[in-house]
Amino acid sequence: MQENIIIGAVVFIFGTLIGSFLNVVIYRIPKGESIAFPASKCQSCQTPLKWYHNIPIFSWLFLRGKCGFCKEAISVQYPIIEFLTGLIFVILYLKLGLVWYLPFVAASFTALLALVMIDFKYMAVPDNVNFAALLFALVQPNFLDAMMYSAIAAGGLYLIGLFSSFIARREAMGGADVIVAGTMGALLGFPNFFMALFLSALLAMIPAMIWRDKGVPFVPFLALATFIVYLYNTQSLQLLDTLIYG
Repeated sequence: MQENIIIGAVVFIFGTLIGSFLNVVIYRIPKGESIAFPASKCQSCQTPLKWYHNIPIFSWLFLRGKCGFCKEAISVQYPIIEFLTGLIFVILYLKLGLVWYLPFVAASFTALLALVMIDFKYMAVPDNVNFAALLFALVQPNFLDAMMYSAIAAGGLYLIGLFSSFIARREAMGGADVIVAGTMGALLGFPNFFMALFLSALLAMIPAMIWRDKGVPFVPFLALATFIVYLYNTQSLQLLDTLIYG
């Protein structure tokens, strides 16, 4: 028990470090900036940050949410993303155990988290982050199966999008959704892929009705549904079996 707590704490800390990098991705990628250079700096006074300003979660709390130089407020998004990423890593560790492909699955869901944040803010999905989520999702013990499920899911959704666009006489589905579908297929397989699609539609239903004129991004709901079904894959299959056979 104590060993699991220690491992869980280490996994969480590692996840928050990835979350710190994820903040860079979320901030810079939509602006077309490099995620490697230059070093992190205050967005207000442009002063390069010290190493102790970049300690996940702790630095924001220690600085009371303000820049250590100009005292301008630092967005609460930074510690929230770091915490959520650490939480994702821990939850997946509890689900899978300390297996070799855990970092890749966690990286795929982490990339999906970046897509969620970018899509909410810009209503756009960068291809490089989207493809990163897909590539990480393919790194599994059953690589060939993951490749097959990914291709079927992406191809199937692409064909549905073509048909819907033909009927509606306008683009009904973006290419980003097709790539996310490939990631979902690789992570979930079948029939859980369909369960996640159905759940994402349910999750998006109310927001879509509330913000009908403005529109809502769909990738966040796809990502959330994928995470839920991945965690409860066995229960999802049992539910589907009950719905079909009673």
